Amino acid sequence: MSQMPRQAALPKCPSCAEPVESGDLFCGACGQDLSVVAVPPQDHPTLAMTGSAAPGDGVDWPAPEPAGSGSPPSAHLPTDLPGTDSGDTPLPGHQCGSGESAGSGVRFDRPAEPDEYPLQAPDPRLAAGAAAPADPAQVCVACRAGRVDDDGYCENCGHAQPRERDHVERETGPVAAVSDRGLRHHRNEDAFAVGHTSLPDGTPAVMAIVCDGVSSATRPDDASLAASQAAGDILLAALPRGTHPQQAMHEAIVAAAEAVNALAEEPATAREHALHQNAPACTIVGAVVTSGLLVVGWVGDSRVYWVPTDRGAPPARLTEDDSWAAQMVAAGLMSEAEAYADERAHAITGWLGADAYELEPHTACFKPDRPGAVLVCTDGLWNYAETAEEMSDIVPPDAAARPLHSARVLVGHALDGGGHDNVTVAVLPFPAPPQGAGSA
Repeated sequence: MSQMPRQAALPKCPSCAEPVESGDLFCGACGQDLSVVAVPPQDHPTLAMTGSAAPGDGVDWPAPEPAGSGSPPSAHLPTDLPGTDSGDTPLPGHQCGSGESAGSGVRFDRPAEPDEYPLQAPDPRLAAGAAAPADPAQVCVACRAGRVDDDGYCENCGHAQPRERDHVERETGPVAAVSDRGLRHHRNEDAFAVGHTSLPDGTPAVMAIVCDGVSSATRPDDASLAASQAAGDILLAALPRGTHPQQAMHEAIVAAAEAVNALAEEPATAREHALHQNAPACTIVGAVVTSGLLVVGWVGDSRVYWVPTDRGAPPARLTEDDSWAAQMVAAGLMSEAEAYADERAHAITGWLGADAYELEPHTACFKPDRPGAVLVCTDGLWNYAETAEEMSDIVPPDAAARPLHSARVLVGHALDGGGHDNVTVAVLPFPAPPQGAGSA
């Protein structure tokens, strides 16, 4: 415990300079409250004075005023006494050379104050007169004039700017895909994966996976992204090993389902889960094209269309929806037009997710006898071109040679039709062109 040091001489009253005892609270001569320290005059700066120390103190003390000098008595301040503050920090001007304060029993280990304090080196960019580089201002995509603020809105027209997944385009080798948020949804819950590789014999292979998040489920955008990435990775790894494309597609769908199921166990799902929502879920559809084989796989109501380059040949839809409407048609209870006009038409009966009844991947192989284009899409597109003939009418004639351009055209068709849903489409040429060939 810290102790106050012994005083070397009787203190004096700061008012009348009469000696007082160390324990006195008031001056016996003038009644001055000794617990209050007098404030020194503002026009008399405090001067550091040294004199002889009291015996055994080892501390310099102010010299006593000479008798009859006529100078006003100096007031004692707390800093005139050796000791520490409430944090055991030595008071300024009272450090002993040995590092100990006299009579206090407290050791001070603070290093001596340097004569000069080094300054931090200046920023060379500022020393050269150059200001720190600032990020270039983003220009509004709507008015092309206003600056976009930190919240993502144009300061000129107020238009909300697109987020990263609101519009995505990708082209790799001879395959390309485009995904867009649409005009009615607040986010894009579609996702895709495209890629190209080689089979063990060196022949080329291209693949596309398209997933559509189930909006009534938790985190549908995360579900579609996880499923598309998992399925794409499996295909690009299995095909070069010699796995048959149809078997590889089956394995890809299973891997996608496992990736979506895993989302249900993540803390983020628990935080967002509501009583009326299901676990994260999405649909999946994919295609693999080689030099002479076309393989498709799906769960849900996203589709694959075949459109031959020779428009005199008939196009075809290569998948069957897992939906209420498809069940009604298959059972012969309704015509296709009647079923898809019903408000229950798009209720899906198959999906990827932890609460799916059971996983039943559908796969099929085709061997087209002529070149053409393969379209892999969500219902955000085929709602505006439902039959194979309608889809063929809106596909550019050079779709196989210019897949990215064709994907843009098809997405634009959906947006022009109203864009009521997210829309995603991938375009693959058949047969797969040699490695190194891309869109013109």
